[in-house]
Amino acid sequence: MTIANLDSYDAGILRALQRNGRATINELADVVGLSPSPVARRLRILEKAGVITGYAALIDEAALGYEFSVFISVKLERQVDDALASFEAAVCSFPEVVDCWLMTGNRDYLLRIATRGPSDFERFLTSTFTKVPGVASIESSIPLRRVKEGLSRTLER
Repeated sequence: MTIANLDSYDAGILRALQRNGRATINELADVVGLSPSPVARRLRILEKAGVITGYAALIDEAALGYEFSVFISVKLERQVDDALASFEAAVCSFPEVVDCWLMTGNRDYLLRIATRGPSDFERFLTSTFTKVPGVASIESSIPLRRVKEGLSRTLER
C-alpha cells in the first residue's frame, strides 16, 4: 500500500491515531465518519500493509529528568561497511543516544543525546562518546526549543 492507495478515510484514521494511538475503533469511526466494522477492516489492512508499523507511548523526557538535548554531527575516519557497523553498534549501546540517523553530506551521522544537564552531557561526551573508535570529528549543537513536532506531512489533504 502506498500513499496513492490511501483514501480520505484511511488518511483520517492515520491522523487520528497519530494524535491518539490509544483511540478505540468506535472513536476512530466517529472521527472519520464510518461505522466501526469498516474502520476495523481498514485498520487491519493498514497494519498488514506496513503503513502502521506499531504503537508506542510518547515519553516526555523532561518529565523523567532528561531535559537537556544536544545534537551531535559525527564524521567517521572511513565510511566502509565495517566502520559503519562498528559505530552503529557502539551508539546503540549508549542510553543517552535517543535518535541516530545515517546522513548524506559532509557528516556521516546525526545523533540526538538526552541528558539531565550540561554536566551530564559533558561527562558522556568526554568519558564515553569520544572513545568510540573510528570517529574523526564531532560537532555539537544545543537546541533552544522545538519549533514543530507533528503529524506526517504525507497525510495532508
